[in-house]
Amino acid sequence: MSQLSPFHIAIPVHNLAECRVFYRDILNCEEGRSSDHWVDFNFFGHQLVIHYKAQSLEETKTNTVDGKHVPVPHYGVVLPWDSFHAFAEDLKLKNIKFIIEPYIRFEGLVGEQATMFFKDPAGNALEFKTFKDRSQLFAK
Repeated sequence: MSQLSPFHIAIPVHNLAECRVFYRDILNCEEGRSSDHWVDFNFFGHQLVIHYKAQSLEETKTNTVDGKHVPVPHYGVVLPWDSFHAFAEDLKLKNIKFIIEPYIRFEGLVGEQATMFFKDPAGNALEFKTFKDRSQLFAK
């Protein structure tokens, strides 16, 4: 497959109004259709739908990667290198509280990448990453 198609993801949120503002104004996602129970967003070229669901008291689990506690589950996108770094700076200016601050993995090696993690207001973990050479996205 030479061209990736947009994906669709639906996530639960217990605070629809607050998450609507977060995805629209903090992440700069264009809002699409909506109702009183859900909102569509253009999530970096993909369709993200936030759906109201009562708050869960379940804690986020983590796996250790590079000595950092990566939240599981999480979702996100792979951005172009320059876009990732500009986005990370914008998030810092907006005072996003990072779970894992933006950092470079595998520097100078196959698969060199930058990644960062943070949560939306409903506690959903997001990862944004980039590859120095995007063709190495699935390199071993």
